Amino acid sequence: MLLDPENTLFVRGATPVLLLAPVHDALPLVAAPDGAVPRCEGWSIVPRLTLCVVDGPGDHGLVVPAFVAPVVGGANDGGASSGMADWCEDAEQAGGAVVLSLDQLPDTLNWSVLLSSGTVRGGFMPALA
Repeated sequence: MLLDPENTLFVRGATPVLLLAPVHDALPLVAAPDGAVPRCEGWSIVPRLTLCVVDGPGDHGLVVPAFVAPVVGGANDGGASSGMADWCEDAEQAGGAVVLSLDQLPDTLNWSVLLSSGTVRGGFMPALA
């Protein structure tokens, strides 16, 4: 499935996050009220500057045209391409990324509300080389 980059938000950090809308029903529900996001078994991510691939079991997965996707966070909030290169580096250093699928992208990032909502799907996905 090709996901419109407008339905994504790449968030930089020590453990980078990829927010997706709409919900991908094949992903498990996230129960992380303490903020510890569990590993998403059977799923992986391939973070690249031009395309980001989220691969799941069987036929499940998606591709995001990452080069034009929005990136927030980090010290260098320059352009989307610069931010995406930094996000990919964050994912490489973390060994993967947290991928969360939501009904809709939030206006503001409130991790405690997001992770305790009971509607978020996903988890930490290891990066493939």
